Amino acid sequence: MEKEHSCIKTKKRTLEEKNYLKKRLKTIEGQVRGIIGMIDDDRYCDDILIQISAVNKSLKSLGSELLKNHLSTCVIQDIKDDKLEIIDEVMELIKRLD
Repeated sequence: MEKEHSCIKTKKRTLEEKNYLKKRLKTIEGQVRGIIGMIDDDRYCDDILIQISAVNKSLKSLGSELLKNHLSTCVIQDIKDDKLEIIDEVMELIKRLD
């Protein structure tokens, strides 16, 4: 009997990895809540824009870390397993990240 293939890929992460990612995201969530507070407090536009920029940088930094981890784990394993279609998937992913 042929094994059924799922269209959904998953990535097993250690508890340490999950906690790290969630901690970073909770920090970013706090930054966003701070921006909401700034709006409620009628803060000056420049101050709010600077905080929005900080959130963007935080998200971009986290995304870069996830991409680096993806390349060094999932992608390397697929290449070792001769699943070279991963290269096209990564190229498409990189295009979508811009």
